[in-house]
This record gives sequence, C-alpha cells and structure tokens, in this order.
Amino acid sequence: MSTSWLVTGARGLLGQDVLAELVSDPDAVVTGLSREQLDITDRTAVRTAVAGQRVVVNCAAWTDVDAAERSEAAATAVNGTGVRHLAQACADSGALLLHVSTDYVLPGDGRRPYPEDAPTRPVNAYGRSKLAGERAVVELLPRTGYIVRTAWLYGTHGPNFVATMLELAARRETLDVVADQHGQPTWSRALARQLATLGRAALTGRAAAGIYHGTAAGRTTWCGLARETFRLSGLDPERIRPVGSDKFPRPAARPAFGVLGHGSWLRAGLAPLPPWDDQLTAALKAPEFAALAAAARTSTRRT
Repeated sequence: MSTSWLVTGARGLLGQDVLAELVSDPDAVVTGLSREQLDITDRTAVRTAVAGQRVVVNCAAWTDVDAAERSEAAATAVNGTGVRHLAQACADSGALLLHVSTDYVLPGDGRRPYPEDAPTRPVNAYGRSKLAGERAVVELLPRTGYIVRTAWLYGTHGPNFVATMLELAARRETLDVVADQHGQPTWSRALARQLATLGRAALTGRAAAGIYHGTAAGRTTWCGLARETFRLSGLDPERIRPVGSDKFPRPAARPAFGVLGHGSWLRAGLAPLPPWDDQLTAALKAPEFAALAAAARTSTRRT
C-alpha cells in the first residue's frame, strides 16, 4: 500500500536529497514543493498542501543565521509561525510531521553531548526562531510530531562549508579556519535517508514522537573538518591554519559546543547516523565535490 509524502522546501540543500530519497521508494507517492510553490507562512496554502498527505517532511526554513539577527521577526515568521501552520494542518488532517530543527536551540556551553531533553537556551535570533517552531510541534502534535535537530549540514545542492573550502583551495595557499567551535558535520544525503527511515518507523508505530538528533556520530571543529576535507581530496591539510572565533566576528553569536547525543534513535531500535568522517568520505565521491577537488589540485600544481 502506498504512502503519500509531502516535502516542503524541496529545492533546498536538504530538501532535494529528501525528495530524491523518497522518490526512489516504490511505495511512496511524493509531492515536493519549493519555497516558491508553498510559502509556509500562508496558513491557507499550508492547509491545502497538507490535505490528503500521510507524512509531511518540513525542510522549509529561514537558514541565514546572521540575517536573522537583523530580521528576527521575519525569521520567526518562517521558522516559528510557518511551522505552527504546518503542525496545525497536520493535527487537523491526521498527518505525521517530521520537522527539521537545529542544535542552535541549545546554549552551546556544554562539554558532553546534549541529550534530547536538555534544557533549551538559544544564544541568537536564529536559535530563538527555530525554538518557536519546536514548541509549536510539541504543543500541537504531542503524539505525531517528530523534531529532528541537525547541525553543520553540507551537501551538493547549495552553499555549504565543505564546498567553500574546496573552492577557496583553488584560490588561496592557506586558509584560516575556526578551531574553537565543536560540532558534528552532517551530510545532507545521509540525513535524508535517516528522515525517510524515521518516517517509515513512525508510520508503523515503532518510533515514538518527540525529539531526535539527526547529526553524525563523533565530533570535530571547523578546522578539523576543513583539514579532513583537504586530506581526502588530495590536498595538503597543513594549508589549514587554526584560529579562534574572534578572528571572524559575526553579527550572530555561535554556540561553542554543538555536540548532540543520539539516545532517541537507540530507544526506537534505529541506528544513529554514521561517524562524521565516514560521511565525509562518502560525500566527497559525489561528482560536484570531486570536480571542486580536481580544480583545487590543478591550481595547486600550477602555483
């Protein structure tokens, strides 16, 4: 029996991978709507889009962290009010909601991985806007709402740190990269698979509603991620120089520690995401990343 899925934000970095993952399932009937096709701040449009769907995967979001600091109301309209519209429409229609959130809802001052029930305390406007969305899901969908927090997301369908490092490698001999922020780099394709797995488990009653942490196992820094990206791409990792966050002041504060625990997956009998370096090894085989790496190696040989 087929299951109807709706993917919002379907043209974004994560949304495209989620759409591709679900389309490959012969038992899934998939509708993908981009931001232009569905504005989740439009309550009527959301209600129409959700009607008749069994599972909604919300990848629509305001993701510009620094711009949110300047325009918190606009960010909250998408990340908070828009998610509330989706949650209410799912509550009215009986659909399950898988909502993608962020580690930025947490204070980022820990030393051990944050469990799913850790107290929230965002340090910036983006985190506050995403927390508003989480609260809407918990309030309106206590039994059918799934919050999946991710972090340090990269992939082939949009701007991201890994691609930026490879692009800069072709133009600069050395790169200064922050070494005092700790997190879990997560490949968008791996997260897309995990979301599909969670949705299927939710449909069968195997996975309880609540918060799940959709991040890679292990931890590193931005500097560590950059160096491993260089090493795996045939570039000299010593070209990456560690610096403190104060070298790159930004409008929005960044949590220093965004490492998350993965207990909810284990309680549901599902495997958490693989280690970050294993994900990166697989991701860099994608043609888009391979082409950037080849260009960087060619540039290095010319200098």
